[in-house]
Amino acid sequence: EKVKEAGIVGLGGAGFPTHVKLNPPKDCKIDTVIVNGAECEPYLTTDYRLLMEQPEKVVKGLEIILKLFPDATGYIAIENNKPDAIEKVVKTVGNNPRIKVLALMTKYPQGSEKQLINAVTGREVPSGALPANAGCIVDNVDTVISIYMAVCKSTPLMRKIITITGAAVNTPGNFNVKLGTNYQELIEAAGGFKEEPEKIISGGPMMGQALFTVDIPVSKTSSA
Repeated sequence: EKVKEAGIVGLGGAGFPTHVKLNPPKDCKIDTVIVNGAECEPYLTTDYRLLMEQPEKVVKGLEIILKLFPDATGYIAIENNKPDAIEKVVKTVGNNPRIKVLALMTKYPQGSEKQLINAVTGREVPSGALPANAGCIVDNVDTVISIYMAVCKSTPLMRKIITITGAAVNTPGNFNVKLGTNYQELIEAAGGFKEEPEKIISGGPMMGQALFTVDIPVSKTSSA
C-alpha cells in the first residue's frame, strides 16, 4: 500500500506500476526476486552509480520485497565489467542467507527482463506471459531504492537518475532529476552543447530507458 501511495513505477524505463508487480496473481508462486543492475543500453551508467553510492538502500529495498515473498530468494544481478560495484554490494549484503549477488556476462541486452530471468534462473518467460508466470519478480536498482524510501522514509517518487551523454555535450554524467524537469535544464546541467547536435535521443531503443543521448553529426565524428 505504501508503494502504491508513493506512486512508484519501474524506473528502468518501462514505467509499470510497482505495486501491481508486487501483488501477482495468487496462482503465481514467486520464488525469485531479481534486482536488475545490468544496464540495458551501452550509454547508461545509472545503475552502476547507484550500486556504488547507495548499496545499503538497494539491499534494504530488496529485503522489504522479500518480506512479501517469504519463500523467495533475492538476487542482485550486476554485469561482470563492474567488479568494484560487485565487491561493494557483496560486502553490503554480508551474511544475509536470502540474498545472492550474481556477476553476469557483459552483453547486450543482458538487462532486458526476459533475458535477465533466463541468465539468473535458466527459465524462459513464454510469449505474452509475465515474469510472475515464471515465478520471478524483476525490479530495477532505482526502483528498489524508491521502495525503501517509500516504506522506511515515507518519501513519494519525486525524482529519477538520468544519464546525459554523447559527443555533443560538454560534461556527460548522471543527474538526480526531479520528475517533470525540462530537457533544456538537463542540457544546461551537462554544460551545454559543444556544438549543435544532429539529433537528441530520449530513452534509447529499448523500453524507453532513462537515457538522454546527444550526438553530433556522423560526418564530424571519427567513426559511425
